[in-house]
Amino acid sequence: MLTIKDIQLAEKRVLIRVDLNVPLDEQQNITDDTRIRAILPTVNYALDESARVIITSHMGRPKGKVVPELSMAPVAKRLSRLLKKDVKLAPDCIGEEVEEMVRAMQPGDVILLENLRFHPEETDNDDEFAKKLAGLCDVYVNDAFAVAHRKNASVVAITHHLETCVAGFLLNGELSYFRNAMENPARPLVAIIGGAKVSSKLGALENMLMHCNKFVIGGAMANTFLKSVDYDVGKSMVENELLWEARSLMKKAAQNGIAFYIPVDAVVADRFDAKAETKIVPIREVPPEWMIMDIGPATALLYSEVLASAKTIVWNGPMGVFEMDAFSRGTMSMVNYVANSYALTIVGGGDTDVAIHRAGESHRITYISTGGGAFLALMEGKTLPAVSALEEAAERIGQL
Repeated sequence: MLTIKDIQLAEKRVLIRVDLNVPLDEQQNITDDTRIRAILPTVNYALDESARVIITSHMGRPKGKVVPELSMAPVAKRLSRLLKKDVKLAPDCIGEEVEEMVRAMQPGDVILLENLRFHPEETDNDDEFAKKLAGLCDVYVNDAFAVAHRKNASVVAITHHLETCVAGFLLNGELSYFRNAMENPARPLVAIIGGAKVSSKLGALENMLMHCNKFVIGGAMANTFLKSVDYDVGKSMVENELLWEARSLMKKAAQNGIAFYIPVDAVVADRFDAKAETKIVPIREVPPEWMIMDIGPATALLYSEVLASAKTIVWNGPMGVFEMDAFSRGTMSMVNYVANSYALTIVGGGDTDVAIHRAGESHRITYISTGGGAFLALMEGKTLPAVSALEEAAERIGQL
C-alpha cells in the first residue's frame, strides 16, 4: 500500500478523507478534539509540500439529510486554530459552488467540505457520487481508519476514479502497529476483551485464539462466559443463545494451552441505576435478583498479575458500566495496570479510549486506535474494504 510520502504533491489538489466525527455539546462546542489532532501530521505534510488541501469527513448519522446540528462548521473553526491558518468551510461536499471554491485555491490553501453523510449516496457507496468527489482532486489520500471497515463512497468507490490513491500517516500507522502486534509480537501476548456482548466480539475472540497467549475477559460479555460454565449470574445481561459458543471458546483455549481468565468476583447492583444499592460478592454468590455491573477488586488484582509478565497487550472494551461512578473502578484499575505495564500496549477506540482519557493516562499507552469498529474488524482477521481499495488502485497502475 502506497503512502502520502511516496508521491509528488506540489501544487496538486489533494483530497484527504479523514474522520472528524467529534463529540459536541449542546452549544455545538467540540468536547474532545483528539481525532482532529490525529490528522494534523498528514495535513501539515501536504501543506509543507505546497499542495492545495481539501479535507472531507462525516459527522454523526444524519441519514442522508441536511441536519444543521451535524455541520462541519465547529470542526472548521478548530482546524483553523490548530493549523494556524484559515480553513474555509464549503457549503456542500459536491456541486458547482464547491467546484468553484476548489478552482480558486492556491498552494497552501485548505478547504473543509461539508458533512459527507448529508448525501445518502455516501453510505450507499454510490459510484456517481464518488465520481463527483474524485473530480475535485488530482490525488486522493485516505487517512480515515475509523471508517476503513465500511464500504462508503468516499473510501471505496472514489478509488475507481483516480489514478493516485494513497494512505495517510494515521491510517498507515494504525495498520502497522496492529500488524506488528499480531504477526511478530513480543510474547506473552495478552488480549483484554470487554464490552457488552459476546456476539459483537465473537469473531475477534476466535481469531485472537490463533495469536494470543492469554485472554482476560470483562464487561457484560463476561456474564455469558460465566453462565456457560454454570455460574448463576442473577439478572445480569446474558446472551443465552451463545452459551455453547462461549463454552466452546474456553475449551478450545485450554486445548491450545492458552490461559483464559474470567471474573472471580463482581460489583453487583439491585438495578441498572447510578443510585442503585451495590455490594461486592464472589462470583458464586451473586444474588438471584441482582445484576453484575463491574469486575470486583479480587478480579482486578488477578488481572494485574496476568498483565505483569505481558510483553504485548491488546485491549478492546471496558470491564464494566464505567460511565456510572459506582461501577467504574474495574475499568479504571485496568487502565492503571496497562499504563504501568512495560509491554507494548495497543488499545482499541470507542469506550476504552474514553476511559483512558478520563483517567488521564493516554500519554502512557503505546498506541490508542482512533477506530473502534475498524480495530475490531482487524482483531477478527478481516480485510478492511478501504485498505483493499487502496491496494487495488496501486495495482491498477503497476505500483505494487
